[in-house]
Amino acid sequence: MADTKREIERKYESEDSGLPDLTGVAGVAAVIDKGVAHLDATYYDTDDDDLIAASITLRRRTGGADAGWHLKFPVSPGVRDEIQAPLSDTVPRTLAGLVRSRVRDAELLPVVRLRSDRDVRHLVDAEGVLLAEVSVDAVRAERLTGGNGATVQWTEIEVELADGGDPVFLDKVEKRLKKAGVRPSGSASKLARALADTGGVKRRKVARKAPETAGDHVMAYLRAQRDAIVELDPAVRRDVYDSVHRMRVATRRMRSAFKSYGKILDRTVTDPIGEELKWLAGELGVDRDQEVLTERLTKALDELPRAVLTGPVRTRLRTWSHARSGGSRRRLIAVLDGRRYLDLLAALDALVAGPPLLKAAGGRPSKVIPRAVRKDFGKLTELVEQALELSPGADRDLAIHEARKKCKRTRYSAEAAAKALGEPAVDLVRSMKSLQGLLGDHQDSVMTREALRELAGQAHAARESAFTYGVLYGREERRAELVELDLPVTWPSIKGAMEV
Repeated sequence: MADTKREIERKYESEDSGLPDLTGVAGVAAVIDKGVAHLDATYYDTDDDDLIAASITLRRRTGGADAGWHLKFPVSPGVRDEIQAPLSDTVPRTLAGLVRSRVRDAELLPVVRLRSDRDVRHLVDAEGVLLAEVSVDAVRAERLTGGNGATVQWTEIEVELADGGDPVFLDKVEKRLKKAGVRPSGSASKLARALADTGGVKRRKVARKAPETAGDHVMAYLRAQRDAIVELDPAVRRDVYDSVHRMRVATRRMRSAFKSYGKILDRTVTDPIGEELKWLAGELGVDRDQEVLTERLTKALDELPRAVLTGPVRTRLRTWSHARSGGSRRRLIAVLDGRRYLDLLAALDALVAGPPLLKAAGGRPSKVIPRAVRKDFGKLTELVEQALELSPGADRDLAIHEARKKCKRTRYSAEAAAKALGEPAVDLVRSMKSLQGLLGDHQDSVMTREALRELAGQAHAARESAFTYGVLYGREERRAELVELDLPVTWPSIKGAMEV
C-alpha cells in the first residue's frame, strides 16, 4: 500500500560554512540537533529520460526515517506530492502504474545513485511543535547510465515545512538565510543537478512557434487535451477528487474538435481516434454518472421535510445505487494498464507529432476558424428552436438533450478558437457554458425522474410506501418546468449577441 504526503520545501546552495544560526527566525524557540543520517538513493527513469522531462522523480532510498520507494509529482514551484511505498527489490506495481502514461512500455532503469550525509535540525516553537526540518546535505552523485560513470559532489541546504505548516514560515527562514549569504539553489532537485553535472539529459524538441495558421491554433488546442489526459492519468489512478471528470472532459474536447474542425483535420485519420476517445470516456464514466445521480437524490432527500419521509427511502436508495454501479476502482486501473489505452495514447502522440492537416489548415485563422464555430452555433440554433416549438413531454425532453450536446460542442469549438479570435470567442464560451448549465439542469431532472420511477417500482414491489418518491418526482418536474420557462427568455439574448 502506498502513502501520499504533500512536500513543501526549498533548496539552497551551501558553502563549507554550513548552516547559519536560525534561532532568530520569527516563531522559532529552539533549533534541535537531530544528528546525521546516511542516505543512499537510486533514481529510476527510462532510457529516454521520460520522467525527468515531466519533472517526476522515482527513487529507492535506504537510511533515514522514511526508507522506501518515493515517487514525486510536481504541484507548483517547491511543492510536490510524494507517494511512498515500502522497500522492495523492484519498482512497486502501484508506483509503476502511476507513471505508465509517461513511460508506456519502456523499462524503468537505474540512472543515478545519490549518497548523502544529512545533518538534520528541527525548528520548533515555544511548545515544542515542529515548524520545519532543516538539513545540510553533503551529496555524492554517480551516473549509472551512458557508461561514463561520472561523479559529482556538492553541499546544499534543504528546508522542508512540517506537515500542515504555513508556507509563509519558509519565507521567514529564507530571509534569514539570505542575510547570511545563502542563495537559492539553481536546480529544482538533487536529481536534476546530478544529471546536469554528469552529462545532462536527452534533448527534446519542445520549442513551439506561436500559432500562425488555422491548423496551428487547432493543433495547439488538441495538444493541450492530449497533455491533460497524460497528466491526469496518475490522479485518476489515485482517485483524486474530480480527476475522472476532468479526464472525460479532455476526451470530449478532442472528439468535439475533430468534428468541428473537419475542414482542417483529415477525418479519415481523426474519426478512428475519436471512437477510441469515446470508449475511454465511457470507461471513465462507468460509475461516475451513477455517483452524480445518487448525490442528487441524496441531496433532494436531505431537503425534504421529515413529515414527507415515509418508509426506508435512504436504505432503498443505497441498495439501488449499489446494484447499478457497474464498475470498480480495480476495473478502471485495469483499463488504464491495458493495451487498448496505451495504443490510444500512442495514437494521440502520433497525431500531435504529425497532424493530418488539410488544405484549409494553412489559411488565416480569422477566416477559417469562424466558419467552424458559426456552423456549430447554427446547428445549435436549429436544435434549440426546434425544442421551443414542441409541447412539454418526451419529445421536448429529447430535443433539449440534443441541444445540450450541441451546446457542449459549440463551447469546445469556441474554446479552440479563443486564442485566434479573442474576445468574441471568449464571450461565446461564456454564453455556452451558461446555456449548458441550464440545459444540463433539465437533463438531470429527466434522468432523476427515471430513477425515481424505478425506485418507486422497487418500493411498491417490496410493499414499502412510494409516497416520498412521488414527492421528489413532483419537485423534479417543477425544476424541468422552470428551465422550459427560462429557455425562451434566455435564448434570444444569447442568439442576438453571438456574432463570432
